[in-house]
Amino acid sequence: MSVSSSLTGDAQLDLRGTPCPINFVRTKLFLEKMQPGSLLEVWLDPGEPIEQVPDSLTMAGYQVEKITDCSDYFSLFVRRPTTA
Repeated sequence: MSVSSSLTGDAQLDLRGTPCPINFVRTKLFLEKMQPGSLLEVWLDPGEPIEQVPDSLTMAGYQVEKITDCSDYFSLFVRRPTTA
């Protein structure tokens, strides 16, 4: 196993094709089931999903660590807080 600078999520959630605000709700529900401190990779569509979901997660207390443009979708890494 090689060490690289890219993040690796503890879980992955593919929400391509999922409209707002359903994609935010599904992401939040998934994060609530994960262990505190866990990292989730979420795949989101361009446009409204990638514009709205990261801000909504930040306002809800989650830490957005990285957003990557993968051409036809975006990869968002979000960490569940260790407290609360």
